[in-house]
Amino acid sequence: MALQWLSLVGAIWLQSISGSNSNFPAYSSELKRRLSISQLQLNNLASASDAGKLFGWLSGLAAAHLPLWLVLLIGSLLGSAGYGFQFLFLADLLPPPSYAAMFFLTAVAGNSICWINTVCYILVINNFPLDRHVAVGLSGSYVGLSAKLYADIVDAAVAPSAPPPDRAKAFLLVSALLPPAVCISAAPFARPVQVNPTRKLTRGFFAMFAVTIATGVLAVTTNLTAVLSPASVVAAMLAMLLVPLLVPLYENVRERIEQKCSIRIHNVNNMSAIEYGGKIEGCEIRDFEDCSSIEEIGAKAMLCRLDFWLYYFVYLFGATLGLVYLNNLGQIAESRGCFRTTWLVSLSSAFTFFGRLVPSLLDYLCSKTKVGKVSGGGAMGAIMVPICGAFFMLLNKHTMFLYTSTAIIGTCTGALSSIAVTTTTELFGVKNFGVNHNIVVSNIPIGTFLFGDLAALLYNKFASFEGKCMGQNCYQTTFIIWGSLCGLGIFLSLILHIRTKPHRLV
Repeated sequence: MALQWLSLVGAIWLQSISGSNSNFPAYSSELKRRLSISQLQLNNLASASDAGKLFGWLSGLAAAHLPLWLVLLIGSLLGSAGYGFQFLFLADLLPPPSYAAMFFLTAVAGNSICWINTVCYILVINNFPLDRHVAVGLSGSYVGLSAKLYADIVDAAVAPSAPPPDRAKAFLLVSALLPPAVCISAAPFARPVQVNPTRKLTRGFFAMFAVTIATGVLAVTTNLTAVLSPASVVAAMLAMLLVPLLVPLYENVRERIEQKCSIRIHNVNNMSAIEYGGKIEGCEIRDFEDCSSIEEIGAKAMLCRLDFWLYYFVYLFGATLGLVYLNNLGQIAESRGCFRTTWLVSLSSAFTFFGRLVPSLLDYLCSKTKVGKVSGGGAMGAIMVPICGAFFMLLNKHTMFLYTSTAIIGTCTGALSSIAVTTTTELFGVKNFGVNHNIVVSNIPIGTFLFGDLAALLYNKFASFEGKCMGQNCYQTTFIIWGSLCGLGIFLSLILHIRTKPHRLV
């Protein structure tokens, strides 16, 4: 069991560094200056990172034929190449690349994230068969800490008052070196382990939740206050990432004690439970049968199913639309006269972190209280209702509504991203998850281009001759369109729920 928990710890480490694409705003201005490109070209360069997800299915295909540790190393090397060549350019160690070459490097760096995420999802889904909702949400919540972790390391290495070119190079260098270091450290844990498929785990998750919540509170507190020095903040964050190692240690000790003291009684109880249709470790035999009865569907068959396209557009009009809003948050805040952009981005990051964590926490509590679970489509639709309301709330020009809506959209987008992983397994099985889920999230770059360009066109319509737009008109029509599309997504999720409600999330 210790190896089982170590795989979750490894996934947590990997997820905490898998958000390197969130560093783009930190060095984008320097790229724009050095490449002499327009704002539109810079926006397209920002979208190139998401464009890498269009080829995320390659990581799923590789995971089906290669050891997970090798898939992990390939992903880290792709990221090192993408960010590394950009660093060498800014450091004047390479001649200026063409715009097409820079677009390609950014896309490669973005694609590397898919390889790391695929390994994490496969690990926790296979190694925690009856607790996959809890494990996926728990590890996935650490993606929200990536931007904070990278920023803290750069602040510790380069003073915040340093020239922008120095900080830009620092962000690229850390983005190129940190993922390979963490991937090499986590590689020994990146392997499937023998687990009891009828044994639900609850004790260890309580400790994991406590550590995760404490880590999130620490990240938010140190981001909003300057009590600790940058080096102390990095040390504190790294310490909190090492604390989860205590759970495998505890489980290993407990397992050895149980084996020595009660192995005979334990075997008798197990046989009795199976013979009389009882329970094993709080998990009904009926739950295990439902788990094994989920249909395994390949990518080609999945693309021919109506459920896939309903799910695809629900994700597009929900989580992807939320991500587009968060990506445009700086411009939206500026247009409304709110110049506390850094604080607003920190707010959205914090709520996204806790939003990713909430579904797994609720699933953990429901498993202890025996409360029934809804289908993935139904859960996604319910979470999209607040997002729809938040978009229409943004039509009010008061700054309070900007803060409130950002918190709501951040929380719900994080929750949707977490639920989507297990919804893919619910609808299409576990065997082909690596390819299937990467096909699902290919709507992110598509949505980024479509919804982002729509917002940009409407923004330019009201912009001044200097290219800036100030006032409520800049995004008013955009919010109405986004809110309406989210409403359409809620309707589609209702149809998906009706079609899939006989299936139970496991």
